[in-house]
Amino acid sequence: MIKKKIRHIQRYRDIVYAFTKYGFGFVMKELGLLDLLSVPKRVFVEGNISLNSRTTGERIRLFLEDLGPTFVKIGQIASTRPDIIPDDILQELVKLQDQVSIFSFDEVKRILEQELADSLENSFAEFCETPLAAASIGQVHSAVLLTGERVAVKIQRPNIISVIETDLEILQDLARLAESRIDWVERYQIRTIVEELSRSLREELDYENEGRNAEKIDKQFRNDSKVHIPKVYWEYTTKKVLTMEFIDGVKLNEIDMLDQVGYDTKVLGEKVVNALFHQILIDGFFHGDPHPGNIVALPGQVIAFMDFGMVGRITSEMRSHIASFVIALMRKNTAEVVRTIISMGLVPDDVELKQLHADVDKLREKYIDVPFSQMSVGTAVNELFSVAYRHKIQIPTDLTILGKTLLTLEGTVEKLNHEISILAVAEPFGRQLLMERFKPKNVAEFAWSNFTEYGDILQEFPKTIKEFTSVMKKGKMQIEITTPEMDPVLKKLNRISNRLSFSIVLLAFSIILVGIIIGASLSGQTSILFSKIPLIEIGSGIAATMFLLLLYSIFKSGRF
Repeated sequence: MIKKKIRHIQRYRDIVYAFTKYGFGFVMKELGLLDLLSVPKRVFVEGNISLNSRTTGERIRLFLEDLGPTFVKIGQIASTRPDIIPDDILQELVKLQDQVSIFSFDEVKRILEQELADSLENSFAEFCETPLAAASIGQVHSAVLLTGERVAVKIQRPNIISVIETDLEILQDLARLAESRIDWVERYQIRTIVEELSRSLREELDYENEGRNAEKIDKQFRNDSKVHIPKVYWEYTTKKVLTMEFIDGVKLNEIDMLDQVGYDTKVLGEKVVNALFHQILIDGFFHGDPHPGNIVALPGQVIAFMDFGMVGRITSEMRSHIASFVIALMRKNTAEVVRTIISMGLVPDDVELKQLHADVDKLREKYIDVPFSQMSVGTAVNELFSVAYRHKIQIPTDLTILGKTLLTLEGTVEKLNHEISILAVAEPFGRQLLMERFKPKNVAEFAWSNFTEYGDILQEFPKTIKEFTSVMKKGKMQIEITTPEMDPVLKKLNRISNRLSFSIVLLAFSIILVGIIIGASLSGQTSILFSKIPLIEIGSGIAATMFLLLLYSIFKSGRF
């Protein structure tokens, strides 16, 4: 870590300075970095004083924007994690803006010619030097191919990969250091979260990956003329350059323009909802950021999606569970909601099921009087994720992306037409999935897959038993059982064993006494010990007393 600090010493200083500037210097102080990097103590003090009027969420947003592209993108990705980030901070993260300047056309030309291995003139008939848009990772220019097609060309910022990799390296180092020094950081698994966010950001840096995402979604709508996905021109696409069909329409965030052109915003909203739920519940591969700026209205009430850097994936099994969840949510059935969560396989063994039921029930009561048409499925899902987090239930990344997608979708549709109910549109998809689950063909396929799986288990069973007995023979088997519920049982067994021992002693004493009586009868003598002690009478008294005590304990227990 020291070598990395020396190599990136100035960037470390920038990050530590930003922490202190926005009122989080106490974290750097606990990590011992204030003294190590010689950050003036006045900055630590002034940073806290100057931002007293701002909320924690606002200070986090400003902190991320100040540190540039890497931190802005990490914040935007983190905004998809309502299961680990409080709502007030999430509300600020969704406001994150890329405060970046455009890079020069000379740089654009250099990168294009290097990536395409040809001159700009040999690749494009026209190329607009002024960018259409600029973001933290790249900027977009319009162009015309030699074959006449108008395209949008996204070019990655120069040296952005090395900048992001440096920042990610530092963040991972800070997370490791924090986990070793601060208890709550380890409890919240900050290092794992940083690694996950880093992985998502690296995927967005690969434009070829974005192109593949676009083509996958395009295949979902090949037979739907009302949904359009721009074509990818692979001969002009690399990891740093993405060339796609130019979409000339009205973005859904331009409400006034939609009205002027004459679009029916309600129809557009319903098409967006149908398209998204088709992706989520039917195909299991969906656009992860359907905000109004990423969806365009085209003539004929056609909608077109753009920007496929963030996508979500849902397995067929998970889609089935989501369908069950949608129906359970619609019916406000607490037990079914909890059963769906458990069937997803996300619940730890030590979860308090009674408390989980209580928390879900409390959430259900919140929505019990809300009309079906007014229910926010995105908010409900994300509140459920918050309940899951409290119970240490692990939520897969793709499910959290789904939650964020639903929230974004509702925001988009609300701006278009507030009468559209997301749940009302989603319900037929959920019912279709449930019907698909019980079709004879699907049931047979499910049974066969289970049969083959169980067949593999049975095939391996003799080998497993052999290995188990081998370990047992060698005396290497160690079993540790901790069962607090067994304590009362063990106490009862202990009492039973004591009574049994008492009974055996009484029986032995009685047998000895009977032997003495029989011996005395045969010899014709009274059994007097030392000529003064009546042994038989005393023994009989002791035996009678022991018998009475045994009877008393049995009657007292209430069991015979």
